[in-house]
Amino acid sequence: MNYKLPRVCSLLLLSAASYPLSAQKIEQITVTASLNERALLELNSNLSVINEEQLQLIEHEHVHQAIVRVPGGWISRGNGQEHLTAIRSPVLTGTGGCGAFFMAQDGISLRAPGFCNTNQLFDANTEQAQRIEVLRGPSSTLYGSNAVHGAINVITPNAFQDERNSLGVSMGPHDYYSSRFSTQSDWGEHALLMYGNGAHDGGYKDDSGFDQQKFNLIHQYQSQSLMIKNVLATTNLNQETAGFIQGFEAYKDESLKKSNPNPEAFRDSQSFRAYSQVQYQADSDTFYTITPYVRWADMTFLQHYLPWQPIEKNDQKSIGVNVAIEQQLEDVTWYTGVDIDFTHGSLTETQFTDFSPTKPAGKHYDYDVDAFVISPNVRLNWAVTAELSFNAGLRYEITNFEYQNNLSAGSACGEGVEGCRFTRPEDQDVGYDEFSYQIGGHYLLSEQHSVYGQFSTGYRAPQANELFRLQQGQAVADLNAEKLDSIEFGVRGQWQELFYDATLFTMQKDNFIFQDTERQNISSGKTSHHGVELSVHYQLSSHFYLTGNGTIANHKYDNSLMLSRVAIKGNEIDTAPQHIGSAQLGWQGIGHTNIELEWTHVGNYYLNPENTAQYQGHNLLNLRVQATIGENWTINTKVLNLTDEDYAERADFGFGNYRYFVGEPRSFYVSVKYDFGR
Repeated sequence: MNYKLPRVCSLLLLSAASYPLSAQKIEQITVTASLNERALLELNSNLSVINEEQLQLIEHEHVHQAIVRVPGGWISRGNGQEHLTAIRSPVLTGTGGCGAFFMAQDGISLRAPGFCNTNQLFDANTEQAQRIEVLRGPSSTLYGSNAVHGAINVITPNAFQDERNSLGVSMGPHDYYSSRFSTQSDWGEHALLMYGNGAHDGGYKDDSGFDQQKFNLIHQYQSQSLMIKNVLATTNLNQETAGFIQGFEAYKDESLKKSNPNPEAFRDSQSFRAYSQVQYQADSDTFYTITPYVRWADMTFLQHYLPWQPIEKNDQKSIGVNVAIEQQLEDVTWYTGVDIDFTHGSLTETQFTDFSPTKPAGKHYDYDVDAFVISPNVRLNWAVTAELSFNAGLRYEITNFEYQNNLSAGSACGEGVEGCRFTRPEDQDVGYDEFSYQIGGHYLLSEQHSVYGQFSTGYRAPQANELFRLQQGQAVADLNAEKLDSIEFGVRGQWQELFYDATLFTMQKDNFIFQDTERQNISSGKTSHHGVELSVHYQLSSHFYLTGNGTIANHKYDNSLMLSRVAIKGNEIDTAPQHIGSAQLGWQGIGHTNIELEWTHVGNYYLNPENTAQYQGHNLLNLRVQATIGENWTINTKVLNLTDEDYAERADFGFGNYRYFVGEPRSFYVSVKYDFGR
């Protein structure tokens, strides 16, 4: 049965990255959030999709290896499974580094609103996803708070379509090995899918490495008018973390590259999500979707990047529901819904040795936060003519935080100590209410070419850490919600065997939240973001293909924030390469054999707001070979950093020093998978 009932809360759009490794006509691209299949030419914005075929070839050890195929996207790898994110933005750090992005599984946020974590993508099983969707630019009308610069949505497999039962193992350098499994069965209107993976990495750096496990269970039911998808997802990470090495271009120094200045650093993280997507077709024109969910996460880690090295423990427990109704009225399709989320979160920070009178041993913070979010929303699509269509969206979101301090209020230091680093505010309630809106359209120039554009807004309420984890005597964080306005125009099409998609965007962000030179949390920042993105797919012959993406962008400070003691207005934002991109030249032979040479590029970027420290950027080559032997065996080999370049996964400048996470040298991996079939 071809069951077309959509998930209303899914993303609306697809882009060139959704192409599989082989050629594909533009008419075959469909959209998951519409009742009717729609060609790529009909879409009025951008969504990059890394599909299952690409993920199986990449077979990533870290999600950044997949995101390099997304124009405007960069997952900057730290050590182990740690990462920072950029989507049409600089690489953002701290609490704002995750608050600017909506990261989800099947449209459900991986972490609760207001309680994000910069590394939260390791909570999702990206390795065995059906696809990873990356929406570039603000999408708050779809997802609410945090969808400021973009959204990453990890889509789980369809239990009816994933009919393989398989086992696989992988091996690599530094005692790396992993295993994965998948088993499926269906009977009548029911299907059950279990899959998971585990990995051990001894670590390239001294005293580093990780053990990680991920497990997913999916049960699905479908009839003529009803579909139910029940999902359980759980992850565990135990990591021995290596810290920055210091010194100008230290990543080129053979005596330093493998050193670990923080052998005591660690990160332990567990997460659990369970939800049920219930989709009901009342009649040919009306569809209902309800998605109740529960979510839990717990993390403990050493803040090795701070000289006094406190230990943080945070956890959160959530319950929520997303409700949506879709109605078709001739040429207009309406979507109305409401999202509701209740979360209890807590955080403690403890230092076990005295560092200084202003950074003493003991508990710096110990607090609980109860948060409530309610967010009604409405969207419409209007087919004006066969060539012209418009859409629009509006969301209103109410967020409330109820904070309880479990320690004495005020300074965490001894009596009479001035300039104490840590301040505990009094118990308080803080609330925000914000609107976001979007309007866009597209026009078919011909059967193979179209233009599109949209104006959209994004916002995020401050995160709990920004509101209640105060420093340097700040008693109250009087913060506004960050807001971003975006305009984008694009053209996409297909000419013979060439597909192209080019987008021009300009964005202005107000109330940017940052920590000033006095360690105060402030929301008076203004930044601007302008650029052009390009995706291409060219089928050179029946066997050879070429894909690529590239971004040229400027990310600048629009006012002189107190991030520095000198004026920085007009400076480039730190860790914001002007140009990034990748290209893949591949060959597909008989029997599902694929050979792919990949080039990835990160341009030079500044490391501080003053623009006085810089990283030169890097270019890497990766080679992947995948072959199917017989009907059951698949072998995948790859060589990463083929030319053995010295480079930094991430460069930084802090406490007066250049700091680097070192990129690994040439690395060879091999994996074998056996497919049992049905």
